[in-house]
Amino acid sequence: MKRHMFHAAAALMLGAAFPAAAAEAFVSGIYMRSADLCAAAKKNGIESVLEEGNVLLTERGFESYEYNCEFLTVTPATRAPGWVVTALCQEPGYAFPDVLSVIRMNDTQIDIATVRPTTEEDPGNSGSYYLCEGVEMP
Repeated sequence: MKRHMFHAAAALMLGAAFPAAAAEAFVSGIYMRSADLCAAAKKNGIESVLEEGNVLLTERGFESYEYNCEFLTVTPATRAPGWVVTALCQEPGYAFPDVLSVIRMNDTQIDIATVRPTTEEDPGNSGSYYLCEGVEMP
């Protein structure tokens, strides 16, 4: 009986230690920077959208043909529906670290901000990403 009570108490403490944001799934599915890109990926295949230089977001990180960012650690926030992510990014001949904030805006939109310098012309990994329903990885 004591062992059962210990396990129940441990489960309660673990539940209290992990906030609601942690209980929510991190990134689930495929996300792109616009609903139009999602529609193009659904109609013509994801490869056609990536060939144009676009990037997709999954729970593993960012992917494109000549660029990727692998998520290494994902730490849930305690008071927001979000996470802090460390990543290792690569492009041909160059690798660099990135730190990102990931905030779930609603069921279909995730906003990401990078600590790396960005411009309007080159937002880096920052921006809004939209869930591409019905789109699958090749």
